[in-house]
Amino acid sequence: MKLKNDIIIKNKKAEFQFFLIEKFKAGIMLTGTEIKSVRAGRANLSDAYCFVKDGEVWMRNMHIAHYKAGSYNNHELKRERKLLLNKREIKKIEQKLKEKGLTLIPVEVFFNERGFAKVTISLAKGKKFFDKRASLKEKDLKREIDKNLKY
Repeated sequence: MKLKNDIIIKNKKAEFQFFLIEKFKAGIMLTGTEIKSVRAGRANLSDAYCFVKDGEVWMRNMHIAHYKAGSYNNHELKRERKLLLNKREIKKIEQKLKEKGLTLIPVEVFFNERGFAKVTISLAKGKKFFDKRASLKEKDLKREIDKNLKY
């Protein structure tokens, strides 16, 4: 039942709160009970963010619920998780993060065709209030057009 690039968890607020500039795909280091919870869809990316520390990319505040069948060996809910990227990509991200106003956020978690958990991270710039209002107007306009095309 493996589906190619089966997206399990999405950060739905990311496109509303940020302008997504550049995307990267990275592996994510998870423990046994974490991977089982993620496969069950019991994770949340809404408060998560990434940072570079000592030449490595880390993700913080990704909430992965406890695995029901896990015993005392269950994982911490919001621990820091290491992301696996090439050195070239890490250097590129590090240089871009030095620009004012850019941040690194996870957008989605999926499983590749080999069954490994991957995360799509994006360099993002925060939207101002009027930008968010414009996004809502575009969304409503698109919904209205789609509704009229159905009839």
